[in-house]
Amino acid sequence: MTRATVLDLPEILPILPNPDEIVYPYSIVPMTITKSAIAELVDDAVHTNKMICVVGLKNRMDSSTRRENLYRTGTVTGIDRLYRFPGNIIRLHLRGLVRFRIQEFIETDKPYIMARVEKLESVFPLDDVELDAWQNTVRIQLKQIFELTRSIPDDSLFMEFSGDAEKLSFLAASRIDASVKEKQRILEVDNVLERLWLLSGILEKEIRILKLRNKIQGQVRTEIEKDQKEYILKEQMKAIQKELGGENENPEAEELRQRIEEKDLPESVCKAAMEELDRLTRMHPGIPEVAVIRNYIEWILCLPWMISTKDRLDINRAQIVLEKDHYDLKDVKERVLEFLAVRKLNPDGKAPILCFVGPPGVGKTSMGRSIARAIGRKFVRLSLGGVHDEAEIRGHRRTYIGAMPGKIIQGLKEAGSNNPVFMLDEVDKIGSDFRGDPTSALLEVLDPEQNFSFRDNYMNVPFDLSGVQFITTANRTDTIPSPLMDRMEIIRIPGYTSAEKLEIARRYLVKRQMKNSGLTGRILRFQRKGLRRMIADYTREAGVRELERTIGKVCRKVAMKVARGNDELVIITPSRLPQFLGPRKFSRMRVLDKPCVGVSTGLAWTPAGGEVLLIESTIMSGKGELILTGQLGEVMQESAKTALSWIRTNADDYALKTNFREIDIHLHVPAGATPKDGPSAGVAILVSILSSLTGKPVVPDIAVTGEISLQGRVMPVGGIKEKVLGALAAGITRVFIPLENSRSIEEIPEENRDLMQFELIEKVQDVLDIFIPGLKEVD
Repeated sequence: MTRATVLDLPEILPILPNPDEIVYPYSIVPMTITKSAIAELVDDAVHTNKMICVVGLKNRMDSSTRRENLYRTGTVTGIDRLYRFPGNIIRLHLRGLVRFRIQEFIETDKPYIMARVEKLESVFPLDDVELDAWQNTVRIQLKQIFELTRSIPDDSLFMEFSGDAEKLSFLAASRIDASVKEKQRILEVDNVLERLWLLSGILEKEIRILKLRNKIQGQVRTEIEKDQKEYILKEQMKAIQKELGGENENPEAEELRQRIEEKDLPESVCKAAMEELDRLTRMHPGIPEVAVIRNYIEWILCLPWMISTKDRLDINRAQIVLEKDHYDLKDVKERVLEFLAVRKLNPDGKAPILCFVGPPGVGKTSMGRSIARAIGRKFVRLSLGGVHDEAEIRGHRRTYIGAMPGKIIQGLKEAGSNNPVFMLDEVDKIGSDFRGDPTSALLEVLDPEQNFSFRDNYMNVPFDLSGVQFITTANRTDTIPSPLMDRMEIIRIPGYTSAEKLEIARRYLVKRQMKNSGLTGRILRFQRKGLRRMIADYTREAGVRELERTIGKVCRKVAMKVARGNDELVIITPSRLPQFLGPRKFSRMRVLDKPCVGVSTGLAWTPAGGEVLLIESTIMSGKGELILTGQLGEVMQESAKTALSWIRTNADDYALKTNFREIDIHLHVPAGATPKDGPSAGVAILVSILSSLTGKPVVPDIAVTGEISLQGRVMPVGGIKEKVLGALAAGITRVFIPLENSRSIEEIPEENRDLMQFELIEKVQDVLDIFIPGLKEVD
């Protein structure tokens, strides 16, 4: 049964899309109009029948008024109130009248949509009893919602329209919290009974949500009230205890107190911890300083104040461990064994501060780890390269936010003992700026007379570092401040010779790289000759890092071949190296095949080992100048001037009739792109210039090293071992060295020493005839 609504509805009406909500009959909807097209629609409606058809949008994210985005069922509204504001802004109050359905859209020249519409009537059931039951159900549900939301219902909802099922359904639908689709579905239902049934389901869902929300809010409110109550009670307890002279029972403070009492702490440290704990118990938990004090006490409890590892003083076992981990490095190993011997005889002796100085890649850091393993101590490493802030070593004071102890204390916590092997890497690369000088902080750390009471700025209590075995490393000593270097025992680790690199590669590097690449000896093998050629032609370094990378490159290429299914055995020979590594990168300077005027053979030390220097000179007419090329340093230039002065002084002994003011002497030392310096080429320079002046050739298969003085004395120089091995690699077996360097011959490996002939020289005039045969003979 339908009930006709007394309203004459025009056949064609304007359509107003509403993206915000669904409008129902009997409801009043405020609306603000800012668009000019909609403003024109309102003006036209005001001047005609004051009716506007309002429809919802299917996709609210799409604000366009495309017709396929409009619902076909909507509500005809009448303009109840209209207010105009500056800027062509209109404020409307629209009252819902009846439902309608769009039959078709009408094309007009208007900027808004027009459509032919039909009025929709509601269908009522014949049985009024069922309709009344559903009305009562919806009314009760609405009352529950108003009670749960603590809002006051409109009188119109329960009084004026309480007896009209259609009005109740529409007004209730306008007030529920539901989606646009659900609200549109209610609007499209013609049967009032079905509309109430659908509305009741939505209301029941909303009731459950509101009850759950109120339950959660109640729980949160209860917790907040509980916390507030506890806080008030605690404050009252504090006040009562203060009046009674009692102490505050703080469970966390009691736990910390128990841990302090159980921890074995020095007396001064225990006293400082208890003082801070007393401060903690008197503070409110919300004060930020509580976390600072708690963190400080935790640091005290986690440091190994009285915990130490027992040294393994078995010298024979320690020697085995050191020999297993490192090849050669006899001075370092001997010094470690001496330390163990002294510690065995005098357990209370102070540990020495060792400083390993040497080029990169010779095993300084790994030797520290081996020392810790040999004597059974924990190992801690701290890199000092680039450290500029003193607080990195000594810590920050607790007044700063985020303050922490310095790296020394942090390292001891990491080690878990108060006597680890503590390696301070790259001590020569410490910087200093406005934040302080870290080397000054290290003075106390590395001084056995002071470090028994090292005081970190954060901890502010003394820590005994006398049991720590400090080892520092450096590449050079000239950048280390003298006060700091005075506290350390310098142990120099020279670069490895080719023979030593070969043994290191065979014992360690090849195995490690093959394991990293997943290869076995059934797939890849390195011949001695192949490794020797790899060292000579593809690396130029004092250590073995580049050598290990080169071996790793070969292993990776073989691994790639195996991964492709070819698992044939690969033997690395000298002839196969270019296949894996390309053409050779380095070549050694070779000596001349025959005597040559003005060319002598000197010896040079480099971080990568010894090298031969071919020193060339020539004479030309000029103004008495000495021309020096080949990037010679100041010391080497002075050596050349000294050699020339000696020659001019002793010119009569060699029948030199040359007028030195009428000639120029040009001295050149290849390679020109490599800087060279040092006094050790003095004798070789003198021989080269004297050969050019006399026109007599120099014997090519002998080499010499030594500093020259104006009296002709040959002064001692360094790097004899490396220079001799460099001469041997270049094919020279006869070498002249200063008499005062005679002990350095013992440093040369015996197998190499047996192949060489050494000549000791004290004065240069005693050997010039050997270098330049027939020197004193007059042509």
